[in-house]
Amino acid sequence: MWKNKSFVRSPTICYSELLEKRLADQHYYYPTLSDIIPVMIKNDNNFIEKLVSEILTGIRDGLSKFSGPSSVAVIYQLSAEDEIYICDPQSLLRGHESKISATFFNDDTGPFIIQHQLVNKPYSHIDPVENLMLDGIISYGGHSAPVFYQMWFTEHHPELLATSPTERWLEHAVLRFSHDAANAEDLYTGISGRFLREYGAYAVHDQIRNEQNRWRKGISELDIYPILNAVLGISRTREEQQSPHGELVFIDPTNVGSVDFLARFRRSEQPLLDNFKHVRKLLLSVHNFHYKLVSDGIHILGVARGRIECFNISADFWGLFGFLKINGQTICSFSDGAYSSQAHQAKLFEVEEVLLDYQIDSTIRNSLFHIVSSIVHYAETEYFGCAIVLDMNTPLTLIAGQNLEQPLDLERSNMLDLACDLARVDGALQVGVDRQLHRFACLLDGPSIAGEDRSRGARYNSALRFTAQHDQTMIVVVSSDRPVSVIHDGIEHSGTCALHLADSNIIEPQVLRQWLDIV
Repeated sequence: MWKNKSFVRSPTICYSELLEKRLADQHYYYPTLSDIIPVMIKNDNNFIEKLVSEILTGIRDGLSKFSGPSSVAVIYQLSAEDEIYICDPQSLLRGHESKISATFFNDDTGPFIIQHQLVNKPYSHIDPVENLMLDGIISYGGHSAPVFYQMWFTEHHPELLATSPTERWLEHAVLRFSHDAANAEDLYTGISGRFLREYGAYAVHDQIRNEQNRWRKGISELDIYPILNAVLGISRTREEQQSPHGELVFIDPTNVGSVDFLARFRRSEQPLLDNFKHVRKLLLSVHNFHYKLVSDGIHILGVARGRIECFNISADFWGLFGFLKINGQTICSFSDGAYSSQAHQAKLFEVEEVLLDYQIDSTIRNSLFHIVSSIVHYAETEYFGCAIVLDMNTPLTLIAGQNLEQPLDLERSNMLDLACDLARVDGALQVGVDRQLHRFACLLDGPSIAGEDRSRGARYNSALRFTAQHDQTMIVVVSSDRPVSVIHDGIEHSGTCALHLADSNIIEPQVLRQWLDIV
């Protein structure tokens, strides 16, 4: 059909599209440059859209496992002459339009051109760009030769232990986008999205490595990956049906002399770190005291006390979960064989929100929140379920339970400690706006209501019924497996929103001007 056979060999022409374009024309023809260039541009745009979609989806799925349901967005510009694009499928950046517009466009609605001299640099040479500092958003971006500008965004969950692993996640997305854009479609492997989906442990590793580089003087002998694997292995190892408790600290072998050892193991008999069963037994020696096991990343060296001043990584085991720290600063937690940003302790934002609805003094409000959070955190730590009725009525609602001759003043620490242990008894605690415990072992009941959840048990559903029948009451329910529910007016208040996924597998970017409605 084509007259010029040599022209057919060009790999950049999409012949099917050209044929469709000339479908009505039955005569033979020669493709012109005006025919070819639009097709090349369209194919390149399709590849970039696919690339952005796969990276964005990979980050979103990975962060949703690491930090809870997460949204991700990106703003990018392939070259200084191109349009600026945005891809925000969950509307994460809505509400920040004015800040984004002021950042990327001048008063004449022309784009700010931020020139850089990276044209001849490799894809891995990335210069960080200034953070946009959007409220409630974590972001990271950079300049590179293949991608003139890119900035990735995700929400800052209130319960995050630290933002640094998430920042490393977004930083690696910048590298992957630059790499794949440089390779173009012919060399594209499609691995970036899948790798970012499983990046949790690598994000933790990268943050530790960053801190290690800041501290070390010369080459460090402390290998990070074996340490991260050992921490997870030890956390899953039980001794006499009990999960591990205690602290294990890792230091560089060159810094061993600075550690205050209480007991040091003979060099020829130092246990290997990867012998998880042996290390788990040794943790029993630091279970109930402020001592710690010390390792050089290969062996267990002994038991130490006091503060360790040199660069160190510590794993603080709390039974079914634990916390990983760098120089005493928590960066993430671990449980069920994986790292995450979960604090494993309820933040109780919903309690604060409900208390704000009542016309009470801020001092009283803060005191009530402290009382409730203290009891909840004690129950979480000791793994028992309980319920706390915060009764704002005057006089108090009459509830069947164990009455006290004199209410306990919960602003006194010893009385609050007693209330924490009384919460172990079946039934609910009744706390008034006077910050006193009036009853415990209270039985909650009421007629059935819509919205009950039979999978949550009697304590949860009784709280739904009770608050639906009694105004001015709030109930905080702690389950023995650690979920905490805040119930008010027969409804559970949740601090998280449902994550709405995109309808299509391909998430299409949009010109930023259009997204901002700039003409």
